[in-house]
Amino acid sequence: MSSLLQTIEVNKQFGGLSAVTALNMDVQPGEIVGLIGPNGAGKTTSFNLITGVYKPTSGKVMFDGKDITGMKPHAITHLGVARTFQNIRLFKEMSVLENVLVAQHMRMGTNLLEATLRLPSYMKKERHVHERARALLDEVGLSAHEGNKATSLPYGKQRRLEIARALATEPKLLFLDEPAAGMNPQESVELMDFILKIRDQFKLTIVLIEHHMQVVMGVCKRMYVLDYGVTIAHGTPEEIQKNPKVIEAYLGVE
Repeated sequence: MSSLLQTIEVNKQFGGLSAVTALNMDVQPGEIVGLIGPNGAGKTTSFNLITGVYKPTSGKVMFDGKDITGMKPHAITHLGVARTFQNIRLFKEMSVLENVLVAQHMRMGTNLLEATLRLPSYMKKERHVHERARALLDEVGLSAHEGNKATSLPYGKQRRLEIARALATEPKLLFLDEPAAGMNPQESVELMDFILKIRDQFKLTIVLIEHHMQVVMGVCKRMYVLDYGVTIAHGTPEEIQKNPKVIEAYLGVE
């Protein structure tokens, strides 16, 4: 099976500091892969390199057989890559529904003339976009809140809204940056079920950063471990738990 995502010897330096060194990831279609490590290990920087927020100092990023190294974020999103952020980035003054609608418009396929004159073709597309946005909210359990301001939602539901907004771009590959942050144990269990559900329902491949080990061990079949920007381990959850380098990186003991 061909890889959906590959990073090949990807490096990122900020001045003289190496934030990521020789990142080599290989993600197959349909997988849920974890990217873990202590704070400051380079996990979010790795996401930023793959999604176009940062340009690699060297190395190559391949997505679905295409070299996307250094492409702009909107172009990478258009190819089928979506993400959430460590700190929730919803449109605060917009409603729950509007947050999803904004993300969907990149797939609307309309032009300026249609939109300006509100031609029948535009109105048909607009109705379809609203229908799909409401369907997505239903899938993530937020239908009852569509008219509420996004920031009025409890924290866990804001996380779900951010994921719904990412799903609205119709991704093949979804990056989740600490989706369980701030959640209680029950919410974390529900999140695991939710991640598995959307993977299957939307035929997604998922890569997630997560400090909550119950979540990452519960949903990921494979994971990569970073420490100071260097990949120190790669394997199944069982292999990672027993790896001496991982234990040392997390606990500071050999």
